[in-house]
Amino acid sequence: MSSAPTFTLGAIELRRIALPLVAPFRTSFGVETDRDILLVRVELIDSDGSTTEGWGECVALAKPTYSPEYVDGAQHVMLSHLIPAVRHPGLIDAAGATRAMAHFHGHPMAKGAIEMAILDAQLRSTSTSFADFLGATTLTIPSGVSVGIHGTVDSLLATVQGYVDDGYVRIKLKIEPGSDIEHVAAVRDLIGPDTRLQVDANTAYRRTDGAHLARLDAYDLLLIEQPLPEADIIGHAQLAAELDTPICLDESLVSAAGTADAIALGACEIANIKPGRVGGYLEAVRIHDLCVSAGIPVWCGGMLETGIGRAANAILASLPGFTLPGDISASTRFYAQDIVTDPITISDGQVTVPRSPGLGFDIDQAFLDQITTTTTSA
Repeated sequence: MSSAPTFTLGAIELRRIALPLVAPFRTSFGVETDRDILLVRVELIDSDGSTTEGWGECVALAKPTYSPEYVDGAQHVMLSHLIPAVRHPGLIDAAGATRAMAHFHGHPMAKGAIEMAILDAQLRSTSTSFADFLGATTLTIPSGVSVGIHGTVDSLLATVQGYVDDGYVRIKLKIEPGSDIEHVAAVRDLIGPDTRLQVDANTAYRRTDGAHLARLDAYDLLLIEQPLPEADIIGHAQLAAELDTPICLDESLVSAAGTADAIALGACEIANIKPGRVGGYLEAVRIHDLCVSAGIPVWCGGMLETGIGRAANAILASLPGFTLPGDISASTRFYAQDIVTDPITISDGQVTVPRSPGLGFDIDQAFLDQITTTTTSA
């Protein structure tokens, strides 16, 4: 990553928006029908007095189900602790903001959103793309899609067929006990042996489920994602020894240091990198670099992001260690209308990596204003 100038931090705004999903999205930890999304807008002032705007997206859900963070809590910790800490240093850049917030334990999604907004403004101020900042040269990336749990096999197959018809090159199925083996078998039969298939349990199983999960080995899956609770690293290592299908960690990976430990213990054969979960894109790059050094394949997961996070994720996933298709689907997979003017689309199973200044998006201000529920100056 290239070096960057420092700035004075100007206005900061927290904006809440309400954005319905095109269809309910069910996982083992709940059902999402609409999103209450927290956005961060910052202004950076350079040495010449010029002001540049940047945007970040907090990926916390409405309830603390995927992780301990939730959107109301994220807003509170930003206003009460994180933003005052970021204002304190005087001159700032994205890396400096992350250091300023490190005194406070946890809250990676809140921290990541602030870092993201500052990074976006920092790059825009010099007309630099995030791809150039990272040194990424790949022009397109393969697009995978995440499919929620369905009540019946027939409805699942109808949904998957639609995504296959749309050109997605990889299908990910959410699973839980009672909605796993039969569903996976039916989808593998539908899509054939050549389409890549993986599953995501979102911590729904226990160590004693090894023999049951080993039945999934018959379906040539890319990976089984996060089968056990996030704290059970040893259990994941034991499960990795029982199964032929590689174990991928998601919720368990919250830092580069923790990822290194999981790899050393044999618990992480593949890594899902979600910038919000690890505290921002700078830490996500560090985890990528670590995994490349360790020979661990990585891919970019998704958190139902708007076009803000979706564009930045597409750029992150163009780094060379991202050898597996990520959850960077078209915006229309989740939203009838996005909050950016140039939402992510797919063509022939590929996403074009954004190259515009900043994190690769431009805000649709009129639509954003239409769906805004609250704004708070910080």
